[in-house]
Amino acid sequence: MARKEKEKNMTLALFLPTLLVVVLGAPLAAVLLVAARRSPKEAAGGRSPETEAWEEGREALQGKRAEKWQEGTISYQGKSYRYNPRIRTYLLMGIDKEGTPKETEENTDGGQSDAMFLAVLDAGKKELSVISINRNTMTRISAIDRYGVKQGEVTAQICTQHGFGDGMHLSCAKAAEAVSYLFYNIPISGYVSMHMDAMQKLNDAVGGVEVEVLEDLVAPSRGVELKAGERVVLSGDEAYCYLRSRDLGEFDSATSRLRRQEQFIDGFLKKLKTVLSGDAQKAAGIYDSVSEYLVTNADFLNLISELMDYGYEENRMYTVPGETVMGKEFEEFYPDEEALYDLIIQVFYEEI
Repeated sequence: MARKEKEKNMTLALFLPTLLVVVLGAPLAAVLLVAARRSPKEAAGGRSPETEAWEEGREALQGKRAEKWQEGTISYQGKSYRYNPRIRTYLLMGIDKEGTPKETEENTDGGQSDAMFLAVLDAGKKELSVISINRNTMTRISAIDRYGVKQGEVTAQICTQHGFGDGMHLSCAKAAEAVSYLFYNIPISGYVSMHMDAMQKLNDAVGGVEVEVLEDLVAPSRGVELKAGERVVLSGDEAYCYLRSRDLGEFDSATSRLRRQEQFIDGFLKKLKTVLSGDAQKAAGIYDSVSEYLVTNADFLNLISELMDYGYEENRMYTVPGETVMGKEFEEFYPDEEALYDLIIQVFYEEI
């Protein structure tokens, strides 16, 4: 793996900045290796034209839009807006690992964030909005070496940012930074991550989430066979497969899975509201069912309880708009920056 290569040079880079350019080859190869799951030699193909175009366009827009939320009033399409100060935003992540989270020995094996959502709580309107983020979204991420030393910034799939860290709070904090950058530096109030196999426990804690199956899914080892079009209340194993499975041989299967994840989150929030309305104490039981799987800097129990007082409708489930293309080595999702900015204004700002 790239993180084991040129270890001597990586150490020297701590003291000799002139060697940083040489060393940057290893972290960059590591990013592409994690994202594409290929060998370092295969991953060294360079950036795609889409990546270069995105970087140039994003840099130009960033100068106009970065930090705007801090400046009070902004003008957009002939109207005046200000950032909604009553909003709190939490990054929710499902990590492509199983078991309880443990600190990694090296800082390049934190696990990919295969599910990423922003939960936006408007305390003024008592409304919840959710924004899904495609795991393959290309954006700026920070690469670090095995010692935790920053080695530079690269454009890569956003899901790989969590991998650069300890698999715990450092990984989550880095992922939150990447998401904030993607959303033109909006503030992230906190993060909650859990390994993907904990989702089946979360599903069972509310008595199962009902969905209309979007595509055939079969997992004989778990006794799962779901048919497209049927309406089912997911069991734990079914929820696990519904949220995690995808056909790696199918182009853009990550987007198909994201549609299922969005559907599950929508159903879970509605079921949670029903469960907690009958007995608010059940929030503690839901928390206990997944607490050992959580990595968070938020009060997750109070967050669950607070959601009972918030309204949520399916039309407040948003998706980062964009398009998936095949890059030189792996699939790349590029946000439609104008449509994304429209979404940011709609969710995070208020007209004045």
